[in-house]
Amino acid sequence: MPDPSPRFTQGMKTRRKVLGKTYVDAAVANTTPFNQDFQELITETAWGNVWSRNTIPLRERSMLTIALLAALGHYDEVAMHVRATRNTGASLEDIKEALLHVAIYAGVPAANHAFKIAAKAYAELEAVEKEEANA
Repeated sequence: MPDPSPRFTQGMKTRRKVLGKTYVDAAVANTTPFNQDFQELITETAWGNVWSRNTIPLRERSMLTIALLAALGHYDEVAMHVRATRNTGASLEDIKEALLHVAIYAGVPAANHAFKIAAKAYAELEAVEKEEANA
């Protein structure tokens, strides 16, 4: 990749802040010639443009993102963004409220499945936090 654009550089900084260094390092390590353009696109646009805006805090961006992903049925992404709440400040209560909105505005089945995924992701986070506390 040629010298990264300022938006890419900012996007990577925000992406690491939200998703965590380990997750982003793995995504970067798995970049291939086939998906490189896509990785650049999401880093510049999603992370460098939208997530890096200072108009609303990361906590609210997390809540919006999780609700939208749940409403659209993108459940792998829901789990990833629930795990990211560890870095954005969105609480379990915040996510519950967002998913209640999903139930009303996008349908109970979408919210029901998202609640299950969020509960599993939070259980995994709690296990990691216990491990870290005992280390």
